[in-house]
Amino acid sequence: MRQPYNTDLSSKEWEIIALMMPKPSKLGRPPKIDFRAVLNGIFYITKNGCTWQNLPHDFPPYSTVYFYFQRWTRTGVIAKINRQISEQVRLANGREATPSLLSLDSQSIKTMDSAGSRGIDGGKKVNGRKRFIMVDILGLVFGAMVCPANIGERAGALRLLESLKYPLSRLQKILVDKGFSGEDITQWVKDNFDCIWEVSTRAEEQKGFVVESKRWVVERTFAWIGKYRRLSKDYEFYEITSESFIYLALIRKMLRNLTAVNS
Repeated sequence: MRQPYNTDLSSKEWEIIALMMPKPSKLGRPPKIDFRAVLNGIFYITKNGCTWQNLPHDFPPYSTVYFYFQRWTRTGVIAKINRQISEQVRLANGREATPSLLSLDSQSIKTMDSAGSRGIDGGKKVNGRKRFIMVDILGLVFGAMVCPANIGERAGALRLLESLKYPLSRLQKILVDKGFSGEDITQWVKDNFDCIWEVSTRAEEQKGFVVESKRWVVERTFAWIGKYRRLSKDYEFYEITSESFIYLALIRKMLRNLTAVNS
């Protein structure tokens, strides 16, 4: 008997995510691969940070796991699953499926030599990439975008907002810090999303680090992401691959939360 890893999907977790997996094509032979085992391999990589070639042998062949990871990344399956599970978590917490309030922030992270793109964040002295995420009040990611670290805050935020593939019909306000301030982006968000771009401020007499009301949840989400070793640095050649690992970390956490609520 194979001994399970703590990253493996439980039966209840698999029941949730199995409904969201792509349906096999009616053309050709149906795939014989166990998608649950493939996902277990992907979650193992996300949590433990090993290379694909060093995936333990009790998973499907690493080439198979990597093939499906790349396919589901390119076709948007991973981002779609993140969105669907996020809506389920919100409903389980007595909220509407989509948020009316979001917080947006960035994190500069170092890259490995294998990265296909990088830049220098002059403010934080980091040579690598930036992660932009947009989260709701529960810290669930409703948008993620990775780019070279030399991209400015407002330019990165615009890229993230322009890349959103799912409507946010209830959205009324996006909270950001002062690095994202500017009349141009405020007006652009108003024109394209019909919502408020609110820059959080603090009193002048406050010194040092201060927890900002409602915006702290985005920092907590960055902390959640940091617990996954594949995300401790940016090891990926393609930026879209980095974005998929962000979604995967949140998917794994949300599945545990959902099954804990329903148990």
